[in-house]
Formats: sequence, C-alpha cells, structure tokens
Amino acid sequence: MSTISLWKRYTHYLCRVPPIGLTLDISRMMFGDGFLESMAGPMTKALAAMKQIEAGVEANVDEKRMVGHYWLRAPQLAPSAAIRTEIERTITDIKAFSDQVLAGRIASQLDDGFYVLLVIGVGGSALGPQFVSDALEQVGDPMMVRFIDNTDPDGIDRTLGELEETLSQTLTVVISKSGGTKETRNGMLETAEAYRRAGLDFAKHTVAVTQSGSALHRQADSEGWLRTFPMWDWVGGRTSVLSAVGLLPAALQGIDIDALLAGARVCDEATRSEDLLGNPAALLAAMWHYAGNGRGERNLVVLPYKDRLALFGKYLQQLLMESLGKQLDRAGRQVHQGLTVYGNKGSSDQHSFAQQLREGPNDFFVTFINVFRDRGERSMPVDADVTTGDYLHAFWHGTREALYENGRESITLTLDRLDARAIGALIALFERAVGLYAELIDINAYHQPGVEAGKKAADSLLDLQRRVLAYLRAHPDHRATAEQIADAMQEADAVEAVYHTLAHAAANPDHKITHVAGMTTTETKFGIAGRD
Repeated sequence: MSTISLWKRYTHYLCRVPPIGLTLDISRMMFGDGFLESMAGPMTKALAAMKQIEAGVEANVDEKRMVGHYWLRAPQLAPSAAIRTEIERTITDIKAFSDQVLAGRIASQLDDGFYVLLVIGVGGSALGPQFVSDALEQVGDPMMVRFIDNTDPDGIDRTLGELEETLSQTLTVVISKSGGTKETRNGMLETAEAYRRAGLDFAKHTVAVTQSGSALHRQADSEGWLRTFPMWDWVGGRTSVLSAVGLLPAALQGIDIDALLAGARVCDEATRSEDLLGNPAALLAAMWHYAGNGRGERNLVVLPYKDRLALFGKYLQQLLMESLGKQLDRAGRQVHQGLTVYGNKGSSDQHSFAQQLREGPNDFFVTFINVFRDRGERSMPVDADVTTGDYLHAFWHGTREALYENGRESITLTLDRLDARAIGALIALFERAVGLYAELIDINAYHQPGVEAGKKAADSLLDLQRRVLAYLRAHPDHRATAEQIADAMQEADAVEAVYHTLAHAAANPDHKITHVAGMTTTETKFGIAGRD
C-alpha cells in the first residue's frame, strides 16, 4: 500500500473514545474491505448476548452462575436491589476502612500505624491487584505494597524477609473466594507463623476478602480478624479486580478507586455501541477473530510502551487464556479454542524478541499500547529538540513500521495519559472484548475446567506422597529404587510420580528422606533417616 492509502485506511478505521482519552488503530491489520461487513451479523448477536449477561441471565451455565463483573462499576444495572445494595455498601465500607487505616484510627497490635500492605492471593486474586498497584504506584503512597502469590517457599521467605523489620506495621489482606485455594492458604499459614515468631497476633493485623460462609470467612470470624469484605459467586477471579479484591488494596495504597470505577463505567458505555467502527471492544474481538481465523491460530503479543504497564501482559494472559482456552464449545463439540498471549514492554523488547517478530515465524499479531503523556512535569532535552519520551514514542512508531514493512500485523491502542481512570478503562475494554470474542466462537468464557483438573492432579500426587512416606516410615531400614518402592506399594503405574516425589523430598530436610545417587536415575536408592 502507498503512504496515502495507508493514511486513508488509518483515518477510516480509527476508533476514538474521547470520554476516556482512548483511540484504537486497526489499520495495520491486513483484513480486506469486506471483512468487517462480514462480521456485522455475528457481532450484532454477540452484543445482544452481552446485554443479556448484563441483565443477569445464567451466562456461566456449567457452574449455574450469573456473570456480574459489569455491575461492579454500575450497580444500578444489577438484576436485583439486594445485589445493588451489596455492591454499593461494599464500596462505601472499603473507603471507610481505608480512610480509618490511613488516618491511624485502625492501628496494629502495638498501636503503630499501618505503613505496609501485604496481599496474599493467587491468580485473579493477585494478578489484577498487582497490575493496578504497579501501574498507579507513586512516591509518597501511604502504604508500601507487597504480594505473596505462590506456594514457593523461597519466594515467601524473600517477601517476609523484606518485611521482617516492619511486620508490626504490616496489614495483611488474604484473598480467596472459597478459602480453600492451597497457594493462598499456604502463604497465609507461613505469614501467620512469621507474625507469631515476632510475638505478634496475626488476627490483629489481618483482613479477609472472601465469600460469605467460606472456610476463610469462618476462620476470620472465629479468630477475630480486623475485617472481612465480600466476594460473590457471580464474579470470577480473573474479572474481580474492580471488586473488593482489587479495590481494597488500591484504596489502602491511596489510589482513587472512584476514578478506577468511573473509567471502567464510561468504557462499558462505549463498548455497548452497536456501531462496530465506534466500539473498541468489538473491533478488538473482530481483529482477534480475523488474525486467528476464529481458531486462535496466531499468538497475541502485547507491547505496552510504558513501564507502568509492564504487568499488563501478565494480567491479560490470565484474562484471555483462562477465559478463551477451552476444549469444548457450548454445544459440547471439541474445538480446542484459545488465544495465546505473550509480551512484556517496549522499548526494552526491541532489544530482545522484536528481532524474531520481524524476521522469524509469522505466527503472531501485536497489540501496541502507547501513552501520549510522558510524565507529570516538563522533560529535559537529551538531544536537540528530543526528550526521553520522544525517543520512546519514536521507538514505538519505528517498531510498528518495521513490522508492517515485513508483513507483520499490529493493532495500536493509544491513551492520552495513564491514571486511575485510564487503568479502569483498560480493564473494562479487555473484559468486554473477551466476552464478545467468546460469543463469536461460542464458548463459555466464565468457567475454568482445565484449572480444576490441574488441582485434582496435584491433590492426587500429594496423596501418593503421603502413602510413599508412610511406606518408608514403616520400613526404616529399607533402601530401594523408586521402581522397587512403587512395586512394593502396588503403584507400578505411578513409578515416575514416586521418583519425582522422592527426589524432591530428598532435596529438602522436611521429611528426612535420604538418597544414594546411582549411575542412572533408575539406580538411585531412597530411604528414610529415622522415624519422626
């Protein structure tokens, strides 16, 4: 295409949403003139389905649940007065609680103020709050925020070690809908032990965000935790960031949660539009469908040209891949749908994987995120008439052009500035795009059977571990290979799992497993040092 035709294509397909300072440019996606017309009918049906979801239909039919994350920023849309009241009351309670904490009226056990916030969660209970915290962190925030988001002992030690001197001034928020999520539970138990070792009462420093009646809710009540905030079964973890899951940590950090909610609410209004060229979420969903032939055949590379958006790709990985990665469609047919998400940030990645993007396999399309406002104050020149922000802008433009010249497709999403309102809009934009795309490909975006399968497999391995340890304790003088132990336990089909279990146990002092390495893996012998 000539430069003129590209300019005309840019101006024709540019989607502008002035109320949230957002534009979406799809001109570097190489769809033909008739593509969007061909999507008009399916998209009309998808938008109608979204209206039904917002009205409260049982959209997550597999789990028999409504899907209500859109109500979080517009409670008046909730299908019942009770739900509306709950949402509004929760927001009011979050503001009141955070105000009391930040004013020192809610203090720690030693009557110190709370100056550190430790958030314990996993998946959607951590990724959303982490993204918002990192994107909107400012020098002088009233609380420093840290996260435990895994059951990695070394990672837990690293975080708790960093907080050792300030633990008495640390407010901990434990986030788990059921209270049974093992990663969160384990992080909570280790954190509680750290408080105990410091001579502190964990309950006097801790808040729960959980579903009413859950195991975590019961524990918080019985132990007298500072406060409990609700999670609802109609909000999935990956779409929970604008519930108490994300709003409570944000408010405690000093972030304007009203602006977060307002940005999402205004974006929701824009993305309900039936005008495809004026609806950025519909255009995103259409481009995903075009790029991957409705089958996710190309990967989505997310490149935000802003350090504050470095975690956005990680956040989108869960939102898109957990929502869209499904084996079956809603009719039960095997479809193996999905949309793989990669990415970190520009311009750093121009010095890493951008080389492959331009000259390697053409198995992707890029979504650039560009922010016009560089910083709050005027920038110094680093070259004649050029600032650091000018360089960043030029690197985005140059990478976009270099990819296009080599037949690589991209979308550019531009924000006027990055603030709480813009972050709320970004969250809402991609939530709506996921919902629309799921309708186009006819899958349930709101359940996660693959995640549950992984949890069941982990439980099975832990049960095997208990039986292996019991067997070795019953035979304290026995030294045998994994295969011999599996045979003796009548677990021959699980010999690899037995080996991995014993190899891990032998590398740690917890279970007193010893081993003698053989010349090969199959010759390594395991035993137990003695009875517990």
